[in-house]
Amino acid sequence: MSTATALRTFPDVRADFPGLTPGWHYLDTAATAQKPQAVIDATVNAMGRDYATVHRGVYARSADMTLAYEAARRRIAAFIGAKEEQIAFVRGATEAINLVAYSHPKKGRILLSMLEHHSNIVPWQLAGWQVDVCPLTADGCIDLDAAEKLLTSEHRMVAFAHVSNVLGSPLDVARAAELAHRVGAELLIDGCQAVPRLPVDVAALGCDYYVFSGHKLYGPTGIGALWSDKLDRLPPWQGGGSMIDRVTFAKTTYAPAPTRFEAGTPAIIEAIGLAAAVDYVEALGVDAIHAHEVALVGSLREALARKNSITLFGPENSAGIVSFAIAGVHPHDIGTILDESGVAIRAGHHCAQPLMEHLGVPATARASFGVYSNSDDVAALIEGLSRVERIFG
Repeated sequence: MSTATALRTFPDVRADFPGLTPGWHYLDTAATAQKPQAVIDATVNAMGRDYATVHRGVYARSADMTLAYEAARRRIAAFIGAKEEQIAFVRGATEAINLVAYSHPKKGRILLSMLEHHSNIVPWQLAGWQVDVCPLTADGCIDLDAAEKLLTSEHRMVAFAHVSNVLGSPLDVARAAELAHRVGAELLIDGCQAVPRLPVDVAALGCDYYVFSGHKLYGPTGIGALWSDKLDRLPPWQGGGSMIDRVTFAKTTYAPAPTRFEAGTPAIIEAIGLAAAVDYVEALGVDAIHAHEVALVGSLREALARKNSITLFGPENSAGIVSFAIAGVHPHDIGTILDESGVAIRAGHHCAQPLMEHLGVPATARASFGVYSNSDDVAALIEGLSRVERIFG
């Protein structure tokens, strides 16, 4: 499909997003996505008209809310080709990675990549894993040929981003899984940037753990998911109500997965809101979303490549994300001037300081697209960057 066709055929959904005020060009979806009215309505109803606790009450509304909460789990599981008992609700991808890092019974060496988000670095360090680092290819993708050479029988885990939050670099997850499993390691995939814009089938990918956050998938904050077909092998990492089988002062036994990982009152409202977000995304079609964002990325990269003052980072096939720098201009200044023109981008190290060091820059400017993005956003960004160049020229 051509760029023009992809942009022309994708529906204009901006009216579905009350946060997108007229004249404002939101290009920071990789940080957090705006919420469609359907998600807002679902959360408002769950918090008001339908609200009750789950799993404990014997009254009708509690039972109804329990059904809705578990239906949300099934909905989210189906979205990534999983079974409901393989989905644990967590506060986000960060908590999911911490859960695996601390609970895994065979801590040892782990292979990360140079482009990982801090949330896929720091938890492993804190939990006592020994970190090795896989380099990147010249265009900013995880170098799986290098990973193959680095992996040894001492590695217990490989943890890579499915799509880089800075470079938009996509990962061949199936090959990464094959390489990890060849040496007896497991593979955890950070899917935060992939789930909103790429079709994900965890069974086909072959990974052992897949994590993502709801707020990047047009859902609420404070909710995410950990998928694994190995949850029953992990001990609980937080204790409290709901995650138990029987408690005595002498000994406690625990509920089966995924309940054992959901201590305390769960994020009921947020789970229902996330299910509504999944419904919204699937109604648009993930393949169509991907084609739309590919077209926008291509259009923006082509325009930026014509500017001699701009350095582009990441591969040509970056997924929904374009990072760049302007010679002699700090990204914070770029972001501030663009904001004056009604264009919202991200500027900074993007919680990826090791990657910034690798790129040789203190920070980058980043534009990231969503289902509501369009060619007007690209045009406004280009016009705003021309103003930046005039000011600093």
